[in-house]
Amino acid sequence: MALIVSLVALGRVLSHNRQLREERDELLRRLERPAPSLPRQAATFAFRTAVGTAVRVREQGVGGFLTSSIEEWTGIALADRTEIEKVAAPDGTVTIFFSDIVDSTALNEQLGDQRWMALLEAHDKVIRKRVTAHGGHVVKSQGDGFMVAFGDPGEALRAAISMQAGLAEARGRVLRRTPVEVRMGLHTGRAIEKDGDYFGRNVAMAARVASHAVGGEILVSDAVHEGLVADFDFGEPRRVELKGFPGEHDLWPVGLLD
Repeated sequence: MALIVSLVALGRVLSHNRQLREERDELLRRLERPAPSLPRQAATFAFRTAVGTAVRVREQGVGGFLTSSIEEWTGIALADRTEIEKVAAPDGTVTIFFSDIVDSTALNEQLGDQRWMALLEAHDKVIRKRVTAHGGHVVKSQGDGFMVAFGDPGEALRAAISMQAGLAEARGRVLRRTPVEVRMGLHTGRAIEKDGDYFGRNVAMAARVASHAVGGEILVSDAVHEGLVADFDFGEPRRVELKGFPGEHDLWPVGLLD
């Protein structure tokens, strides 16, 4: 019996790794066929950074990639331009959402591969259900986190609030036995700039915002807060420095009940 359980767990791990390799290969195929409207310099840059980006996301998960350089995030935005465009608002803006399971590496070691994969599956179901319900589009999902694009910032924030509630109130055996703390961050910006380059800096900003959240918390940038201040419960802002962005920035914690 123990052998069967071990083989099932191994199969899940291998299946997960195979999925990540397939996503990496698809990323490279997209970059080898850049859109005609994309400047050659931007396309070349995206191809140059894609391999390192794919490997790091595969090995570290989305959460381990939150503090990457703006250049690396620009590569991701260029590579995933078609996916991001699918949900852009009429004014050309997109709200980017990042999530990350806190202390995922330690939790993986504590649980072992079999229980860890079961936990990830339960976590993913909660996240994906809310993404679909609120009109979002999963751009990346590797390991311990998600990158999602929404056309409407209000729907993005409602999705995040619903995710936190769903994780906290999970009725499934796996999440009841091993609760997870997930940090989340959102930022809104233009999807396409005038020169055809994609909004790598805005993607990087969303990642920076998420990296400052604690487990169970949602943080949003000024750009999100300004448009939704009348519709949601926000706490006092935290003024922080964000890697790669000059000056100080206010990040707004979100109440979990809107």
